[in-house]
Amino acid sequence: MRLKHCFCMLALSVGLAACSTTPIDLPAVSAAGQADALPGKIIWHDLISDTPQETRAFYSGLFNWDFSPLDSLAGNYTLISHDGNYIGGMVDESRLGSSEDISQWVVVIAVTDVTAATAALTAAGGKVFTEPTSLGARGEIAVVADPQGALLALLQTNGEDPADTQDVAANSFLWNELWTENVDAAATFYQRIAPYTVKSFSLISPAGPVPYRVMSAQGRARAGIRSNPVPGMSPTWQSYLSVDSLEQLESVIARVPALGGTVLMPATKRPEGGYVAVIAGPSGAGIALQTWPVEMPTQASFEYGEQ
Repeated sequence: MRLKHCFCMLALSVGLAACSTTPIDLPAVSAAGQADALPGKIIWHDLISDTPQETRAFYSGLFNWDFSPLDSLAGNYTLISHDGNYIGGMVDESRLGSSEDISQWVVVIAVTDVTAATAALTAAGGKVFTEPTSLGARGEIAVVADPQGALLALLQTNGEDPADTQDVAANSFLWNELWTENVDAAATFYQRIAPYTVKSFSLISPAGPVPYRVMSAQGRARAGIRSNPVPGMSPTWQSYLSVDSLEQLESVIARVPALGGTVLMPATKRPEGGYVAVIAGPSGAGIALQTWPVEMPTQASFEYGEQ
C-alpha cells in the first residue's frame, strides 16, 4: 500500500473530513465523568473496508457485533458495538473513490496533547497525513505513520478515555502489537509520544529468540512490539480479539470461510501459553484471535529485563 496516495481515504477512515469543509462531530469514546485521561492506551479501532456490507455480516456472524451507521456522515462511517459498548468504527471505502485497496484496521492511541505528539513524531522522522483536526465531542485527532511506516492515529480526548477493566469480554479487543523491522528504535520512538515504560523480552521460538517489547502506561501493559513475522510485509499494527478457549477459537475459524473471510494462520499454540490464529474479513483486513486468559507453561518460555 502506498500511503502517499491514500491521504483522503485514511483521514476518513478515522472519521475525519480532512477533504471536506463539513464539520464532523463524532461521539466521545467514553461517557462524561466515567474515566480519566490515559495517554498511551489504545482507545479505539477503525476498520477501512471496501466491502462494508459483507464485512458487517462477517463480524456480526462471527462475534455478534452490532453496526450503527452515523446519519451525519451519510453512511461513510459506522459505529461498531459489542454487548452494548462501542468498540470501534468502520468506514465505507467504496464511497471514497479510491483506486487502491486500503482495507485495514487502524489503532488509535490516546495522547495528552495531539499537537505536541505530532510535532515529536515529525521530528523523529514520522509522517503526518492529517494534521490535528477536531472531531467535535470525540476530541482532536491526527492520522500519522511512525518512522518505520506503520499507520496509526493519535487522539486527544476531553480527558476521559475508556476506563481500564480487570476482565476482557470474549470477542472484544484484547491486545495490540506493532510488527516492525527495528524493535528497539520503535520502542524509543513511541516513548516520545506517550508516557511509556518499556520491558524487554526475548520470546523463544523454533527459529531462535524473538525480540519483544511491552509498552506500559499508568501501570498497565498497553501494547507490544515485535520483529515483523511476515517477510516482505510493511510495518503494521496488529490487533487481537479475545476468545475464551481453544474450542471457541476452532469454532470461529471453522465459520470464517462460509462468512466470506480467510484463515491466514490456523490455531497455533503459543510458547508463552494459549493459542492464537489470524484471519481476514471479506475486505482482506487481517485481525488476530487469542485465547484468554491463558495458562502459562510450567517452564518459562521467555526472558525479560527492564529498559
